[in-house]
Amino acid sequence: MTTLSVVKRLAKLATVTLVAGTVGGAAVLTAQAVAARTRNYAKPDMRLAMRSSVGAVGKPPMRLVLLGDATALGVGVERVADTVGGQLAALLAEGAAGRRVELSSVAVAGSRSSDLATQVARALVGPAPDVALVLVGTNDVTHLGLAAEAAEHLGAACRRLRDAAIPVVVGTCPDFGALRAFAPPLRQLLGLRSRRMARLQASAAGAAGAVVVDLGARTGAVFRADAGTLCHDGFHPSADGYRVWAHALLPAVEEAAALRPGV
Repeated sequence: MTTLSVVKRLAKLATVTLVAGTVGGAAVLTAQAVAARTRNYAKPDMRLAMRSSVGAVGKPPMRLVLLGDATALGVGVERVADTVGGQLAALLAEGAAGRRVELSSVAVAGSRSSDLATQVARALVGPAPDVALVLVGTNDVTHLGLAAEAAEHLGAACRRLRDAAIPVVVGTCPDFGALRAFAPPLRQLLGLRSRRMARLQASAAGAAGAVVVDLGARTGAVFRADAGTLCHDGFHPSADGYRVWAHALLPAVEEAAALRPGV
């Protein structure tokens, strides 16, 4: 057998192996995707969207509104106080500045970045918020939408809020590599997509004048190490997980609040 024929045989074997591996890998990913879709996920509770006030009466008021998806609403917990907004409001009320936080949410579970336009319109009805916090991107990742297009929608929402003189904080898409709802290798694949989404979000939101917090980089290691940061479905944060996010977001919210006179 000549050297050339050996090379050809090895090349053919490598090709067959690659195709078989690709087909097998696709089958595994398909099965995992089906399992993920049929998983028993935490359900939205509209009581979490109720307005609430946190902090002592007489303290400087601060109107904080949340926009985005289920994480902004607080799916995974049963009390407003345990949501990321509720825990963030408590931190702001207890801080050195000591604020009276008027908390509200226009977030809707299942929302993608393209849904932010409607939420911004709702947020601008009535007294203007002092700070808007946007948490979105998870559904753009799971629905395999175009990340660049999703980031453009986020940037547009941030610009509308900034044009209304409202400071904006964006918590980028969390690291899906830490979510136990998905088994490997689907978890790693979605992790790559989520990190790319976060990078594009940071660029678009930053260009629109928002203060950006990379939640994946800031908190991903904690979520990977502690299963208790996720609720029973392994996808949405638990009260502990939302607390981790609240602490990560706090400096950015305080920075954004400082941009609005009188807050």
